[in-house]
Amino acid sequence: MGRNTTRHAVEEANSLWQVYKTVPFFKVAKNFVVIQLARYTPFLSFKNWLYRTFLRMEVGDKAAVALMVMMDVMFPEKISIGKNSVIGYNTTILAHEYLIKEYRLGDVIIGDNVMIGANSTILPGVTIGDGAIVSASTLVNKDVPAGAFVGGNPMQVIRTKEQMQNEKDGLL
Repeated sequence: MGRNTTRHAVEEANSLWQVYKTVPFFKVAKNFVVIQLARYTPFLSFKNWLYRTFLRMEVGDKAAVALMVMMDVMFPEKISIGKNSVIGYNTTILAHEYLIKEYRLGDVIIGDNVMIGANSTILPGVTIGDGAIVSASTLVNKDVPAGAFVGGNPMQVIRTKEQMQNEKDGLL
């Protein structure tokens, strides 16, 4: 359960110096404006419309993206958010990493009924399973199993879906 990214080697300077060879400047500029507008709007349906229409993101019905969430400005189309999920305040969702000798791209898939706590960072190539709970300030650096409760930096599984069900049923 790691991260599913595609690696692209670069020559010369570090990959960030070559960013506009990998993504058009005007795409980044447009995405930046849309993301900034979405970060500040209090209207969830308008925010989801902006994401779907201008960023080509998949956003499920009744998904709630809180104030100040920062979507990937270069590849937001690689982010999908399932229905009825909540993305907490000031969370960052990345679909790219620009490194010294390479850059990496990866889809971020957030399932249905997922709760992501405030100030979390989700790295590229990560899948967060349906019904998962990500505690506040978590670095999501690998896949999250469906129904699990995870947290920390680096992320650790705190409770599995089965453990949480057993606790709910009074078996532990």
